[in-house]
Amino acid sequence: MSSPLIVQLDMAEFCEAADLSDVYVIEIVEHGILEPQGAQPREWRFTDYELSLAKRAAKLRRELELEWEGVALALDLLDEVKELRAENRMLRQRLGRLVVE
Repeated sequence: MSSPLIVQLDMAEFCEAADLSDVYVIEIVEHGILEPQGAQPREWRFTDYELSLAKRAAKLRRELELEWEGVALALDLLDEVKELRAENRMLRQRLGRLVVE
């Protein structure tokens, strides 16, 4: 059985892949939106999930003109909605098996 591939990007690779400046990435990390491995920016390692999250955060900031605190809140709320929808789907499936028409 194969293990999942975990992509790890250093700061330069991450900035290039996300199309963000290093200053911008540091701001995102300082606001707790991203949590890279490593103690300092030159040691940071990012996953592909964090790359996706950074792109979403930058898009929210740009399109909705939010401060970083607002971006963090919006991302948390979007994740919660996603989880609730998944739970709702699961509960509807269970209910569908119990209800006989």
